[in-house]
Amino acid sequence: MMKNIDGRKTKNFRSINIYVRLCEGKVICKSDEASRFGVDERSIQRDIDDIRAYLDEQSIESGDSRKVIYDRIKKGFVMVGQERSMMTNSEILAISKILLESRAFTKKELGIIIDKLLTSCVPIKNMKIVSDLIANEKYHYVELKHKEYINNKLWNIGYSIHDQNLVSIKYSRANNSNESVNRIIEPLAILFSEYYFYLNAYIVKNDMDGKYKHKYDYPAVFRIDRIKEYTPLKEKFSFPYADRFEEGEFRKRVQFMYPGELQRMSIKYFGDNPEPILDRLPTARIVKKYEHECVIDAEVYGKGIIMWLLSQGNNIEVIKPESMREEIKNTLKSMLTKYQ
Repeated sequence: MMKNIDGRKTKNFRSINIYVRLCEGKVICKSDEASRFGVDERSIQRDIDDIRAYLDEQSIESGDSRKVIYDRIKKGFVMVGQERSMMTNSEILAISKILLESRAFTKKELGIIIDKLLTSCVPIKNMKIVSDLIANEKYHYVELKHKEYINNKLWNIGYSIHDQNLVSIKYSRANNSNESVNRIIEPLAILFSEYYFYLNAYIVKNDMDGKYKHKYDYPAVFRIDRIKEYTPLKEKFSFPYADRFEEGEFRKRVQFMYPGELQRMSIKYFGDNPEPILDRLPTARIVKKYEHECVIDAEVYGKGIIMWLLSQGNNIEVIKPESMREEIKNTLKSMLTKYQ
């Protein structure tokens, strides 16, 4: 029999205790609970009925799908279903797999994030199952070479974007991490692509009249792990609503986060299934279709698209613009000389 807590062995305590253990995936047997609390089985049944009534109310108010049922095999009452605010086992498993595949965090950061996800989202009774399913990948996780902690950077940058503060940054060069450049920027959006978090921002310069103006007509892209110093300034910036930066539209048109001017391109795809091309280029549309080939138009920013086009081998031919076609031809000729 359970001892009184502070002299109180009340119905409320008993009901809460049973409810918590049901949430943990425990099986509640009326006879065992009656013995535990020193009451008859009818009292335990009333507790269970109260819990069921509470869950019914939660179902109406928040979509909570949990119910208490009698499981004949386990010979006791169990809780089934899911809290609306909690992620399902499939959702948490999928997100964990995506995080592991992204390699976006250091091994320490990743471990903390996944542990928090499991603790806060997965029902206790399923936590070990999900942990076991990702344990091997978690153990063999290979972090990126830079090993930079970026969690706080993401929040600080996000705060500056929200408040529209100009920011001074010290940014290490890609080809020499020991060399840095200083920039004043208008931070616009945080994006993720191919292992790294990036910051989209306009580079600005102080004009003769003391006002900051854009150095280029299109935003630059900074890899966040290369930002060594980040100092918000007192000066604010603003955009007319019609000219606001839309990261979703930018993301559709950029490859490998290479910045540059917006351009229209036309390619010929040789094959029966252009779906991978359409998935890779969200702005793409088929304009002509023939047997075993088609012509696809798309809008893209910068020259990152050239890297991807070259990865497609002879499945793709660039039709226009002519400048892109010529650059690919010259790149292929240069590649060929290395194998001769």
